Amino acid sequence: MIDLSGRVVLVTGAGGGLGAGIALRFEDAGALVVRHRGLADGDLRTDAERVVREAFEVHGHLDAVVNNAGVQPVEPLPDMTVAQWQSVVDTNLTGPFAVTQAAVRCGVGSITHIASIEGSHPAPGHAHYAASKAALIMHARAAAVEYGPSGIRVNTVSPGLIARPGIESQWPEGVARWEAAAPLTRLGSPEDIGNACVFLASELASWITGHDLVVDGGVTARPTW
Repeated sequence: MIDLSGRVVLVTGAGGGLGAGIALRFEDAGALVVRHRGLADGDLRTDAERVVREAFEVHGHLDAVVNNAGVQPVEPLPDMTVAQWQSVVDTNLTGPFAVTQAAVRCGVGSITHIASIEGSHPAPGHAHYAASKAALIMHARAAAVEYGPSGIRVNTVSPGLIARPGIESQWPEGVARWEAAAPLTRLGSPEDIGNACVFLASELASWITGHDLVVDGGVTARPTW
């Protein structure tokens, strides 16, 4: 196991599901995890400074941030309103932008955004989501360039389809398609994504920045023709 004992890590959107799995893997590695429980704790576009400052003040330092808070509504593009588009972009892109700026002011060393394979492989009904995740990947790369001279690393993790309670009964055809397409023949788990985040926050990744780490069981390696 990677040892992050004594490191302080802020995980946004850690109230359940993917965020909880990420937080758990950091705790397993010995880190002190500050869990931002989700959007109900405040709008990260305007409340990022408070969220980050509180995480910093709890332990006196902040070593890593995982920007996981996000939304994934399904809305067909022809019927999508500007308000629906803006809501997703504000949550998935502007929130991490604001958290990143605040974290840098607190001396953070590693920042990881949770993006998606939909940043390059969009699905129907997810135009706003896919666009926000593509932009998030580019934000991380731009931030890596600008913050690198200060020793700050910024990366993204792009998950594939992640298991959650009830998904097999709610979307059986989608799960079946995924398992047939993925070379590793299964859905991902929150812990799979957490492992990637722990790695990127560790010294093992000390020369990795501006990188998008795809964690999808190999599904994007399949030919599309």
